[in-house]
Amino acid sequence: MSFSKVLHSGFLPFFIGALFVFNVSNTSCKPGNKKGAVAVDSTTFIKLPATEAVSAAETERIRNAARQWYDSVLKRRNFNGGMIVAKGGTIIFEQYSGTGHLKGADTLTQHSPLHIASITKTFTAMAVLNLWQDSLLQIDDEFSKYFPAFNYPGITIRNLLSHRSGLPNYNYFMEKLGWDKSRYISNTDVLQFLITRKAELEDISTPNTRFNYCNTNYALLALLIEKVSGITYADYLDKTFFKPLQMHNSYVFKMADTAKALPSYNWRGGLEPFNFLDQVYGDKNIYSTPRDLLVWDQALSGNGLFTNETLEQAYTPYSNERPGIRNYGLGWRMNIIPDGNPQGSVNKVIYHNGWWHGSNATFIRLLKEQATIIVIGNRFTRSVYHAKDLISVFGKYYIPADEEETGSITETVLPDASIPVKVTQDSRKSKRANRRSDNKAN
Repeated sequence: MSFSKVLHSGFLPFFIGALFVFNVSNTSCKPGNKKGAVAVDSTTFIKLPATEAVSAAETERIRNAARQWYDSVLKRRNFNGGMIVAKGGTIIFEQYSGTGHLKGADTLTQHSPLHIASITKTFTAMAVLNLWQDSLLQIDDEFSKYFPAFNYPGITIRNLLSHRSGLPNYNYFMEKLGWDKSRYISNTDVLQFLITRKAELEDISTPNTRFNYCNTNYALLALLIEKVSGITYADYLDKTFFKPLQMHNSYVFKMADTAKALPSYNWRGGLEPFNFLDQVYGDKNIYSTPRDLLVWDQALSGNGLFTNETLEQAYTPYSNERPGIRNYGLGWRMNIIPDGNPQGSVNKVIYHNGWWHGSNATFIRLLKEQATIIVIGNRFTRSVYHAKDLISVFGKYYIPADEEETGSITETVLPDASIPVKVTQDSRKSKRANRRSDNKAN
């Protein structure tokens, strides 16, 4: 069944697999792979795992819970975007609301790419790990091995991937150090400022001593991908991921794409204009759709694109200085939640959020249950991030209120759902924040 023939309905399963052929040697991490510029065959399609059959009763239960959450949380906030809930690669709930341009006639569909903001980091991280898998770099190499002028000893590629580099955030220091905001910043500009203005920078800490979420890390990693692969970041992702996976509605934004890129809006519906930070990529600037992100999710399920060793590196928590369920791997946020069993076993939520201008997105993956929750919107609302409320539909997940990133948690049972679902009630603080749309990539 081709993507183009799938009916646009939240009430029909959508089967992703059985479309592609893949030559496993393209991503082999066997010794002996030649080092140098990457030769990528983007005409070779990647085989995805077969979709899982979900019973009619289970499908109905999950769909009812997702529908109730969508109507009670997103719809009442004038959500403008799309949402998918899937299990085993099969879409159980799918809904799109609004238009690409507010007050326009371009109704959003499964083919409408929106800015996924920091979910971009998952692609950047996996691109770096793909180069590692192909023996073209070592993730414990220092970044200065590839950029000798980078005068920050001890910062490794792994530190950048896990936000443990100790570097300050370019979103703030470029302007503070006098960048002319009438000019767009490039990734190379970020690197050059770090090198030439180091003495003026504040908040630099010792590498690998603490977690500090920082967009600078991923702007540098995009340059690393270009240096090692010999092609642009956009071309590498297009040839390695987007085309082989047939993610036809995904692309890396460039200023030349301004006319085709759907804009974003603040919570009042006012247009969010581009600014001087909008040309930096790697930390943000991928546009995609819920369906394409579901394809990405399935490609990360150990099918030959990535080895189990590579995925284990990505999903290992690296910041363990403080007790708690929240952590960060290599390009992935995670919640490590005790499942209540006497054996002390845990459930792991692998996810990433995104926020840039008026765009909000969340990409939640439950590896044990093979469940996926995806929401992307282009009219600012923090409600998007509360899609994590739905994880308890799939298993024993409970996030204490003091561990939740926004809001407070109350237990409720959604109509027609046999499993309690945590519904996040916005606190006054998060309601105030819902009335802002600062430039962030989270």
